[in-house]
Order: sequence, then structure tokens, then C-alpha cells
Amino acid sequence: MSVLTETTAGVLSALFGDSGPAKPDPQMQAVLDRLAALGARPAGTLDAAAFRAQAGPADAVAALLAEGVGTAPADKGLQIREFSVPGAAGDIAARAYLPQGAGPLPVIVYFHGGGWVLGGLDSYDATARALAVGAGALVLAFDYRCAPEHPFPAAHLDAVAAWQWASETAAEFGGDPLRMAVSGESAGGNLAIGVALAARDRGMTPPLHQLLVYPVAGNDLETASHVAHAEAVPLGRQGMAWFLAQAFPIDGQTDDPRLNVVGRDDLAGLPPATILNARIDPLLSEGEALAARLSEAGVAVTQRTFDGVTHEFFGMGAVVETAQEAMTLATDRLRHAFHSGAPGAMATLL
Repeated sequence: MSVLTETTAGVLSALFGDSGPAKPDPQMQAVLDRLAALGARPAGTLDAAAFRAQAGPADAVAALLAEGVGTAPADKGLQIREFSVPGAAGDIAARAYLPQGAGPLPVIVYFHGGGWVLGGLDSYDATARALAVGAGALVLAFDYRCAPEHPFPAAHLDAVAAWQWASETAAEFGGDPLRMAVSGESAGGNLAIGVALAARDRGMTPPLHQLLVYPVAGNDLETASHVAHAEAVPLGRQGMAWFLAQAFPIDGQTDDPRLNVVGRDDLAGLPPATILNARIDPLLSEGEALAARLSEAGVAVTQRTFDGVTHEFFGMGAVVETAQEAMTLATDRLRHAFHSGAPGAMATLL
């Protein structure tokens, strides 16, 4: 039995409860309904090119806002700059989000989600904007090479290169290189903790904090949440298997500790982490297991699982109140890290 399965044993009944699997709340369901109306098909039913070309969750949110549902966030004078930086094997696209305020500002390096296959700066723009405004920080959002054209470890190598570049260059954008955090969603969350590990092991500038939003942290597709939410939208177990097959095409590659973080025994010495999960998400078990493993290693962890929402909910604060609640928690934890230093090594499960 894997470490992850042992950690989450007995969770299945809690996930299902007495009335079957958890269901999206009305606001989350409205996003999913709009996504379906836009013709989106689940991962694993299209090839990579067709899957990238179809509508995604950000398009569903935009459609709802256009119909008068929700409230578009105010940017409060946010300045945005497009540029490119050296990746591990060529330039990668990047975007700086600079909020108003006396500098130098703390820095958040952010990696988008998309299963290492899709996504990009545009589709995760709402998250980067909200982090910049809410945390009062310069956000440096980075693209990276994606599979299947560029399988593992391309994205991970680009993420480390982006962190190194940011630590050396953030001051030129009004950032404080002594106050930097790393953040990511889903596959980007996996890249973010990979950056924290690489910084520790290679003597690079360490992040003060890790914000990991429903991170991919293991390779076990039989966890309690993968079983309970196998048919979840927009991410189910079939979709997760497809993403892994695109990004990790060689047998045994998913055992690599850069992916299977919950299987590692060397997590001590990492910066404090905030881990946010969605209740209706096959990645829930590994997110909660990651929090437990970090805590066991002496890393300070704040972990919270949000009810009524699915994978990809985090950047939907304009139309999903729970997403705004999660963003507020995230930016509060980042502000604390930037202005108060690292908290004591204790886990907080919310």
C-alpha cells in the first residue's frame, strides 16, 4: 500500500457521506453549467490540440459576467507588463502584475495549472490579479513548456529557471528579492513545491512561503478522492490519468519525487505552506496527505478544504463566493509571511 493510500485510509466514507458524493453549491454549479453549454468536453476525450482549443473554466466565468452574474473585480490601479525570460531551453512567456503601493513590494512567483498540457497566462489571469491586489505584492506569472510536445521534466526545469531569474531580477520590477513566495495551482502547485525543494537543495534564494492550491502531489489514482470524485467536472480520474500520460509518457516516470512528493522522506527544511483544496476534486486526498507529510517533517502548514466547489474554483471569485473566501485566506497567509516572518512549525487544519 502506498504512503498516500495509508494516509487517507478511511476517508472514502467521509467523502461520500450518507447521501452520495458531495455536490457543487449553486454558484459553482452555474459555472459548470455554463462550461457545458460552451461545449467543453472532459480531458481524455480529445487530443491535446483540440482540448486546448475548446472553452475552459475561465471562459465560463467570463460568460457569466457578461450576462450580469457576479461582480467583476476592481484592479485598483494594477500595472501589467508582458515580457519573456530565459527558461531551461529557450525563452518562456511571463507577466508582471504590480499593484499600487510604496516599493519595493514583496514578490509572488506564480505557476498556472493545466495538467502540464494546457493553460497559460491568459486563462489564469484572474488568479494572478487577485493575488497581486490581495497580498499587495508584485506577482510574476510564468508560462512553461507543456506536454505532450515537451514532456517531463521540461515544465519542472522551466519553473526552477523562472525562480532563479525572478530572484535575480525582481528588483527591476519593483520587487523585494528578500521577500519572495512561490505559488501555483494544480500542476502549477506541483511546480511550486518543486521550486521550494530545488531552492533548498541547490542553495538558491528560498521562498518565505508556499501557496499550493489543489496541488498535484502524488501518482496514486486509487486514492479515496479519486474514487469518490472519479466523474467530477472539470477534472475527474480519467482526466487526471490522461494528463499524467501526456506529461509522463515513460513507464515509471511518475515515481519521480518531483511528482510523487507525498512519497518523499526529505521534506524537512521547506518554507511554511498554505494548501487549499476543493471538496469535489480527485486531488483532495493527496493535498491533505501533503499537508500531513509536511507537518510530520516539521514544516508549518495551514490547510483548508473548501466545500461545495470543484477543481479550478480558486480564480473564480467574481462569481463564486467560496473562491473569494479561499483567495482571502491565501492572501492573508502571504501577507503574514511577508511581514511577520515564518510562523512556528505547527500544522493548522481548517
